[in-house]
Amino acid sequence: MSEKVPTFSATGRRKTAVARVNLVPGTGKWQVNSKDPMIYFGTEAVVKFIEQPMKLTETREKFDLCADLNGGGIVGQAGALRHAIARALILSDASLREVLKGSGCLTRDSRMKERKKYGQPGARKRFQFSKR
Repeated sequence: MSEKVPTFSATGRRKTAVARVNLVPGTGKWQVNSKDPMIYFGTEAVVKFIEQPMKLTETREKFDLCADLNGGGIVGQAGALRHAIARALILSDASLREVLKGSGCLTRDSRMKERKKYGQPGARKRFQFSKR
């Protein structure tokens, strides 16, 4: 019989984006929605932001990552992915929690878009006031 390989799954969220991550012990291959992260996100700055939890814990070459992202835009998805990776790393090794918590990787960024109010053109913008 084949041995069961431990898989660490976690979910991360930001704005309206949701990221589901599976970490499997491996060589450091990453797939985001069946694509290379650099191709999917397009900018190196965003990719470096996503890799932050792995770099802090020095686990970049220890795990293969498979991520499924939906909702939101590129930056929201990147934040959700970073959050999910940090959560999955804690499932793999609880001693990494202090490092990740100190750097803010475990905090869910709860800022959301403010809703539009009736009688206004936007969330905060008002129509021009006319005294007469």
